[in-house]
Amino acid sequence: MPGGIPEPLLIALFGFGGGLILGLAARLGRFCTLGAIEDYLYQHSDTRLRMWGLAIGVAGLSAFAAVALGGFDIAMNAYWITPWSPFASILGGLLFGYGMSLAGNCGFGALARFGGGDLRSFVIVLVMGIAAYAMMSGPLARLRIMATEATTPALDTQSYAQIVERLTGVPMIWAGLLISGGAALLALGSRGFLRDRRSMLWGALVGLAITSGWVGTSWVATHGFMLQPVQSHTFSAPLGESILFLMTASGGGLSFGVASVFGVLAGAFCGSLIKGHFRWEACEDPRELKRQILGAVCMGFGAVLAFGCTVGQGISAFSVLSLSAPVTFAAIFAGAALGLRQLITGFA
Repeated sequence: MPGGIPEPLLIALFGFGGGLILGLAARLGRFCTLGAIEDYLYQHSDTRLRMWGLAIGVAGLSAFAAVALGGFDIAMNAYWITPWSPFASILGGLLFGYGMSLAGNCGFGALARFGGGDLRSFVIVLVMGIAAYAMMSGPLARLRIMATEATTPALDTQSYAQIVERLTGVPMIWAGLLISGGAALLALGSRGFLRDRRSMLWGALVGLAITSGWVGTSWVATHGFMLQPVQSHTFSAPLGESILFLMTASGGGLSFGVASVFGVLAGAFCGSLIKGHFRWEACEDPRELKRQILGAVCMGFGAVLAFGCTVGQGISAFSVLSLSAPVTFAAIFAGAALGLRQLITGFA
């Protein structure tokens, strides 16, 4: 390892660095999934949705460029080696999106708000982390495994880039670059968005932060001696891992996901200080707190079912063109739209 840095510490540095950028993007660039969906549906503004699309495009372009340069072993990424259940993606995505609306933030957004002093978001982070672990390895784990195994088709590919290669003969790397480039161009297809240099900058930086996770963990996995999964940023199970780390650091250790969580908190804290927005806030309405806790539980369950959250499936999985990414993100969007409709206008 460079400079004699221990591998676990190097992995943590990759996670913390990318998380720091994501936290700054949330506070300084207003990068937020729920905010993007709400703006699009109720404010008739697609700026933040285009930021998300640009982040996906830049993450994909830089990830497949890293593959071409030998800096990323894409076949080892977590989304390709995990069997995909369309049922779990749809159900988990709907549950996550609906819970996100009830809570007022996704896991990433709650971390960013907590970094700005919002104690309500601290409750969301705790509850979501516990719920995620209850579904992943707790009392609901067996039910989740049975449901996903029963609905997982036998597929010999996990990526749209591989499908394009088989259908057209275009090499997978070029297919990935073309699809990701198309996503970036689609996001940039608005004069209003092109004039918003700040939004474009933060959208691109988010995409690069995602790729930094892929490249960093892949480099350690292929050059180091420890068994290291190739992963990038996601904020579902890592919330639970962070809680365990704070309680039993000697047992769990500092992982990429835990460092990523702390990086977002640090970035959000710095961003809130830069903008002068840091202030302590708490919940004064028991009904609001009940709604946020219920939303956090739904997000914890849904994220583990869908194998990712708005960042995990919405950007990281998209960057490697995983089959699950668009299906899960569409389900999250639908669930969020349902929840927002209930909260804003009702169903009457």
